[in-house]
Amino acid sequence: MPNSHRLSTEGILLLIGLAIGWGINWPIMKFIINEIPPLTFRGFCLCLGGLGILAIARFSGLSLQMPRGFVQKILWVCLFNIIAWNVLATYGLSLLPAGRSALLGYTMPIWTVLLSIWVLQDKFTLRVGIALLLGTAGVLALMSESLISWFGGPLNHELLLGAILMIIAAWCWALGTVMMKRWKIPMNTVVLTGWLLLLASIPVLIAAVFVDGLPQKIPSQLALWGVLYNVFIAFMFCYWAWVRLVSLVPVSVSSLSSLITPLIGVLSGVLLLGEQPGWPEFSATILILGAVAVVNFTTTKTTTTKPVTDDPTQ
Repeated sequence: MPNSHRLSTEGILLLIGLAIGWGINWPIMKFIINEIPPLTFRGFCLCLGGLGILAIARFSGLSLQMPRGFVQKILWVCLFNIIAWNVLATYGLSLLPAGRSALLGYTMPIWTVLLSIWVLQDKFTLRVGIALLLGTAGVLALMSESLISWFGGPLNHELLLGAILMIIAAWCWALGTVMMKRWKIPMNTVVLTGWLLLLASIPVLIAAVFVDGLPQKIPSQLALWGVLYNVFIAFMFCYWAWVRLVSLVPVSVSSLSSLITPLIGVLSGVLLLGEQPGWPEFSATILILGAVAVVNFTTTKTTTTKPVTDDPTQ
């Protein structure tokens, strides 16, 4: 399947949907895990999201069968891209503010680009290098006050553990993304996404029984609305959109483009949690948008590719 080195119109729409859907979800998740234990919350969303996507695929006439010889590869992608990311990021979020969690989690483009150069032999072009520097600078700008407090004051072990969990989660997401790109699993993206979510829910729900225990009370109505948002938007739509985006462009483009998501996360934290933006947020806005613009719209030549379809045989 040929890949353009810039986002197509479809890719731009997917990116916008992802940025809004996942960006807004960071403060929503922060609110939910104050009422619902982390593993129970994520396992429930993974299970319902996977079942919902597979039901849509089945009613659309798509085959749900996994391709012979790719089951083990699907399980490896599931382990890193879904299970490890969701579990580690959720626990990291429980120890950190929502905005900071989103920013640390979205160091994943840095790891993804580096892994894609090593594993996929992607070319490290000047354009990718500039975008990587701009994106990294944007994330560091948003983390600047935290870094100053970490190094200039007493060590907060809870914040440190949360940061470590988020960075490991980001690395796992990057590894799973590179695996998915390298193996080119010949499945419709809707079906693949459904299986990834459903398979991930099994160990997470089993762990939830032992770690979280049985629910002690019914969550508030607002928390339940947040769970519905996660099932239908953050999982069913956004995960499908991400798998689709990875199939359209090189992982350096898709990952660096996703840097807009933590920006939405910070802004939604301001609106939903009352956080006050300052110079780090404003400077990071310019840097991150610059990274997305460089990686997608700066080119020295025009290439023609045939339209990409969702048919794995093409």
